[in-house]
Amino acid sequence: MKYACLIYYDEKAVHGMAPGGWDALVGESLAYADDIRASGHFLGGEALQPVDVATTLRVRSGKVVLTDGPFAETKEQLAGFYLIEARDLNEAIQVVSRMPLARYGSIEVRPVRELRPDKSA
Repeated sequence: MKYACLIYYDEKAVHGMAPGGWDALVGESLAYADDIRASGHFLGGEALQPVDVATTLRVRSGKVVLTDGPFAETKEQLAGFYLIEARDLNEAIQVVSRMPLARYGSIEVRPVRELRPDKSA
């Protein structure tokens, strides 16, 4: 089963780390990514730019409405994601619990719902 692992943390706290702390965290994160690739769990993932360069889009009454920044003000911001393969939620949690960034925020582990068009039409 596929799981989206959404990584949230307080950008100000993490990006405000001393350079040595940030470099160590990045190194740990890269090693973690190598580990889950080697284990066969990794399907994809990316880090995201900070929320101050985000744009939120809505379509209302046929018109596109753009807002600078994220949808909502929160203590933790979406910083990136992994897409992993695991037998079940328990295995996904075991894989994600080793993620270094979990120490600085939270990881939302969500099963991926596969949408398939109705073939009977």
